[in-house]
Order: sequence, then structure tokens, then C-alpha cells
Amino acid sequence: MRQPLTLTKKADYFSVYQRGKVWRGALIVVRTLPTGLGSTRYGLSVSKKVGNAVIRNRLKRLLREIMRLQVIKPGWDIVFIAQPEAAGADYHELKNSVARLLGQAQLLMNDDKTVNPRFD
Repeated sequence: MRQPLTLTKKADYFSVYQRGKVWRGALIVVRTLPTGLGSTRYGLSVSKKVGNAVIRNRLKRLLREIMRLQVIKPGWDIVFIAQPEAAGADYHELKNSVARLLGQAQLLMNDDKTVNPRFD
């Protein structure tokens, strides 16, 4: 199984925060930065304002699963920031919010030639 590429260093997050573009939703804020690399990396930020550790970890698990199922253009660093309102959201609300924001950022590969790997 292929390991997902995640942002791990503080400098990577800082770079996306400082130089990236922002798309805001009611549940999630998405920050993006083009990197020119052959793959897309993503990171999650869920602060203590969202809730206790159980709620924060649940949100991170849901967001990781949503990202696993998305087909995103290569060459981007993406940071997902959970808003406090996301604590009460279910999977489908989060999925719709993430898909809408990634669509606004034009990061989804949705042309007819794109093959979704989960259906192969």
C-alpha cells in the first residue's frame, strides 16, 4: 500500500501559510501552494478550539479518509484547517465541504480522461 504524502515539517506548514492561497468554508479552511513536485502533499490542522482530543482525532481521521478518496492534481501543498463548527459535522458534510473547496481551488482532476484509482 502506498503511503500518503503528508506535510511533516513546521517550515512546510509555514510556507503554505505565508505564500499560499486561501479558500474558506463554514467547516474547513483550505490553504494551497503550488510546488512543482510530482506529487501532492497535504497536512491537517485541528486546534484545541475545535474540541477535546477525541473530537480532534475523529476529525483528523475523517479528513484523512476524505483525502485518500480524492483525485487531486499533482504538484501542490495543501493544508486543511478545521473550524470549530466542524466538530458537529458528519462525514458527508465534511466530504462535501472539502470537495467544494478543492473544486474552487481547481485542484480536482475531474476530466473524462482521469481514472479514479479506487475503482480500478
